[in-house]
Amino acid sequence: MTIVVKVGGALGNAVEPVLADLAPRPDVVLVHGGSAEVDRLGKALGRPSEYYTSPSGVVSRRSDPAHLEVVVLALAGTVQTALVAGLARHGRKAVGLSGVDGGLLRARRKEGARAVVEGRVVRLADDLSGSVESVNGEMLSLLVGAGLLPVVGPPAITDRGEVVNVDADRAAAQVAIAVRAEALLLLTNVPGLLRDLADPTSVLPRIPRAEVEATLPLAQGRMRKKLLAAREALEGGVPRVVIAPSSGAAPVGRAFRGEGTVIE
Repeated sequence: MTIVVKVGGALGNAVEPVLADLAPRPDVVLVHGGSAEVDRLGKALGRPSEYYTSPSGVVSRRSDPAHLEVVVLALAGTVQTALVAGLARHGRKAVGLSGVDGGLLRARRKEGARAVVEGRVVRLADDLSGSVESVNGEMLSLLVGAGLLPVVGPPAITDRGEVVNVDADRAAAQVAIAVRAEALLLLTNVPGLLRDLADPTSVLPRIPRAEVEATLPLAQGRMRKKLLAAREALEGGVPRVVIAPSSGAAPVGRAFRGEGTVIE
């Protein structure tokens, strides 16, 4: 049984309980984000994060060449090293891999990304973001078979050797497809998909696959990308996706048992 766990990098995520719960599990791939660290490092370096909203309503980080350097430093450096070290403290050997390593995450650059600015749609010509199109699942399976826990994160690489930023939730979906995961667990800083953002008890417990599209209007901000990732994973053959909290004891086990929002 292989499961893919993605732990969010926004403020409010609890990473330590996730690592403690993952450490004894044999067949796991961990995918990570790191938006809070990217924001912190970018501000410290005088390159603050910029976000844009696409015509379809999806909010994304703008990745111009200067900011992509911050993304690489933060994700493939600080965040990934901290996760591998955290697993080591729990007695688990892990290996950190950015999507560039060994061509692990192959992506297509988003040519002509567009944003809505003051009511007008404009083209972002210098944006170095992309969409993951394939994952080297054999590499991940070899590492898992050797008793190592792969820790995977952006950036990714194109067929032309361009380094591009990619969304970690949707990258996790492609990883889950590639390793034929039994489940994709998206652990985050909220209890699940909420009917009312002001009410943490308003979690939507189940979403049938056929209703994902109709549920998208409920998803605000980053949650929309999690639903899109869930849809991609299901379409790729992953039988179940769970959006659940990263906080509290045994968050991986609780999510696998169905706490949060289950999409299947």
